[in-house]
Amino acid sequence: MIDPEKLMTAILDVTLLTVIMLIVSYFLVTQKRIIGPIMIMLGFISILSLVLFKAPMRLLKAEILFGVIDNGVLAIFALSGAELFGILGAIVGSLIGNAITDGFAGIFEGYEWQKIKKLKMTDKRTALTVAVGKFSGCLFGGGIVLTIAWSILNLV
Repeated sequence: MIDPEKLMTAILDVTLLTVIMLIVSYFLVTQKRIIGPIMIMLGFISILSLVLFKAPMRLLKAEILFGVIDNGVLAIFALSGAELFGILGAIVGSLIGNAITDGFAGIFEGYEWQKIKKLKMTDKRTALTVAVGKFSGCLFGGGIVLTIAWSILNLV
């Protein structure tokens, strides 16, 4: 049975994380060299919110993996599109990249979920763990790509 209180907790947690992410990124988005590492840091901060709920990290692996693949490859498509075709290229690259990466990331998420089911850990998977796992994974994936592109390789 779905527990409305747990659903509300998930909504509030993700909303708070979203506000934090938007505020931080608003002030730092023009800082190309540090925005990637900042996104990675925000990914860790989002996972810390689950410490209060004692969610096993093994349970988050599938969701984090999905997010890393999803946003990591999406960021590559967006950067490539922007480089080749400007703003329109970034938008189209993001949309096409998102569709492709959702498919591939779903494969890996499904594989990890099957492993979790075999370990009989499914009863601990909640809306909160799924949401925060994907949230943090997306920040890690995007942060890693931007760190490599702008902090390490100094791409324009």
